[in-house]
Amino acid sequence: MSLNDRILARFAELEAASRQIQTVKVDGYELASPESSRKWCVSALNLMGNAFGQSSVHCQSFKDYSATHPTLYWGEFLCLRGIFNAAKEDYEGGHFFSVQRVVSGELFGDFVVLAKQSLSEGYKDVAAVLACAALEDALKRYALSQDLDVQDKSMQEVVAALKTKGLVSGAQKTLLDTMPKIRDYAMHANWDKIKPEDVSGIIGFVERFLVSKFSE
Repeated sequence: MSLNDRILARFAELEAASRQIQTVKVDGYELASPESSRKWCVSALNLMGNAFGQSSVHCQSFKDYSATHPTLYWGEFLCLRGIFNAAKEDYEGGHFFSVQRVVSGELFGDFVVLAKQSLSEGYKDVAAVLACAALEDALKRYALSQDLDVQDKSMQEVVAALKTKGLVSGAQKTLLDTMPKIRDYAMHANWDKIKPEDVSGIIGFVERFLVSKFSE
């Protein structure tokens, strides 16, 4: 099961669990069962943090509401459940990954700019490391966004997974056949085996890849 599938399954589990929480009467007021509701809230916040990041609007809304409502009356618990369900719908709809791809593209774009600058100044080896790192990370992040289980996989394995699913083809597929070897040369300091045109080729590929895959 891929990471994305595990997150989706956990969202479904917690959504179902929220509907099993009972109410209790305290001084005539209807509250969500303290033990089960607090347990659910901790798990829900942990999941949203893993899926979207602790600084996301989903997590912040959940935290802020919890902080101002320490006693969970039933109506207040339903509000927290509403925030959780909004996060669940956003994740299932893939809206977060579109934003993630844009941000990732911007970050990798900075790496490419530095690589181009280094190459133009004669620092071929530095440029090779920057370009290869950007390429490998971009390929892996794109594969993860497409539900491929490539955690802790080598660049060769990531490329193979993308090819198998038909996510790269044509010229991209041909170019990717040679790039893992250049990446290995760069990461193992085999500088004499890397030519400036090799680095330039990787930089050009990454630029086109970022535009086509990370600019949605």
